[in-house]
Amino acid sequence: MKKSLLSLALLTALGGCSLIPEYQRPIAPVDAAWPQGETPADQQAMDLGWREFFRDPALQQLIEVALQNNRDLRVAALNVEAYRALYRVQRANLLPLVSADGTATRGRTPADLSPNGQSTVSGQYSATFGVAWELDLFGRLGSLREEALQQYFATEAAQRSTQISLVASVANAWLTWQADQALLDLTADTLKTYDESLALTQRSFDVGVASALELRQARSAVETARVSLAQYSRLVAQDRNALAQLLGQSIPANLLQKRELGDQQLAELPVGLPSDLLTKRPDIVQAEYQLRAANASIGAARAAFFPSISLTGAAGTASRELSGLFDGGSGYWTFSPQISLPIFNAGQLRANLDYAEISKNIQVAEYERAIQVAFREVADGLAAQATYTEQLQAQRDLLETSEEYYRLAERRYRTGVDSYLILLDAQRQLFNVQQQMINDRLAQLTSEVNLFKALGGGWEERRTAAGAP
Repeated sequence: MKKSLLSLALLTALGGCSLIPEYQRPIAPVDAAWPQGETPADQQAMDLGWREFFRDPALQQLIEVALQNNRDLRVAALNVEAYRALYRVQRANLLPLVSADGTATRGRTPADLSPNGQSTVSGQYSATFGVAWELDLFGRLGSLREEALQQYFATEAAQRSTQISLVASVANAWLTWQADQALLDLTADTLKTYDESLALTQRSFDVGVASALELRQARSAVETARVSLAQYSRLVAQDRNALAQLLGQSIPANLLQKRELGDQQLAELPVGLPSDLLTKRPDIVQAEYQLRAANASIGAARAAFFPSISLTGAAGTASRELSGLFDGGSGYWTFSPQISLPIFNAGQLRANLDYAEISKNIQVAEYERAIQVAFREVADGLAAQATYTEQLQAQRDLLETSEEYYRLAERRYRTGVDSYLILLDAQRQLFNVQQQMINDRLAQLTSEVNLFKALGGGWEERRTAAGAP
């Protein structure tokens, strides 16, 4: 009895053995500070709820609809459930398999095959309680369980990353639609002005005041504006289609009203240290979990070199008659321990271990690449943040100058001081500057959204008193 307890204790101790290499996080291949020298704030963007950052109620409603209906996000959530189920499968393999079985067999033996020369009918009935258990002495099953667990954590991080990308994509699609709508309205107004100029030039040409060249230039300006009008009409329609796809349904009618591009107010983004991204940005967290999973697979590949031991046992009753199945003396039991030691497999186990180690090296490179991509995205966002304010102010000053230039050119043309070429040049310059102003404003807003995404923001949802619907 003492020997049996000692053997059980020894097997239990060996069952805790693991051949998984000790995990060490790779050193981040980036600097410890941002190139722009930003001072870290107390709060981090990744802790800022998307409702706090996007203060436009219409955009908040769009994001909420997308989070409920977007198919990519739904697939990501289902992947989490799938990997959770796979983890439960691997965890169950560590425990004994217990089963209860019942069998019944009836058969007739013909006379020419029967020992006594007479046909016979016989039966056999049994009820069995069985146990099968593979002893994980070298941690193979434990390594597979750990690998499945890390893969499950990776899919959870992937789901967060998908949501962050979705929130940013909805915001950018919404802003792009507004910008193209503003450009469409601007082009329509400009075309109306060009039509009026063409009509005036046509009358002047009819009375011999304007030249044929001026008339052709006026018509050229009108046709150019019509080309732009068709282009922006197409872009607005495509923007709506892209936004509807992100939402997973049609866009609510009350949100399709025309809005000024500057109506959206984005909260100020707090910027943390680069090291903060390593533990909280979902795609980096996902890459590290995948690295941990690859590390665990090495333990399973190493354990395959060692013997595997399985214990199989069964106990029950058996009888020729169903009525005697549970009578005294009908009990039986079996116990079948099995050990398997690999001797020759043509290098298969060695190749599996090599593959596991190479896979880990690949995941190390993937992890480092994810860090470098994240670092660049944030650095680019900070660079844009620092320069777009100056660019927009310069563009506003240029717009004021162009408007004044157009007013002066129009007055001088009407009074006969300057030719139509000067007025046409002023019109085109004003139109181009107005277009660029809208594009620059869009670029500034989307750069802020992309910086919010790059910093890992967009996962939390916090309702503020002003922004809560």
